[in-house]
Amino acid sequence: MPTLFRFLFTIGVIVGLVYAGLFALAIFVEPRERDVTVRIPSERLNPAQTPPAAPATPATGSP
Repeated sequence: MPTLFRFLFTIGVIVGLVYAGLFALAIFVEPRERDVTVRIPSERLNPAQTPPAAPATPATGSP
């Protein structure tokens, strides 16, 4: 039982440290506001017009 308690205590301490680190980051670090520019290629904005595909004709034939 002492080994299980030691393991759980160690895991609890590690989880507590991670939680404290995330909490500190959330409180003390302020995100910077900045403009975001995403370039979109003109091919995606104005795609080339392709003719519509011909309808599929049913296969006719005798077995």
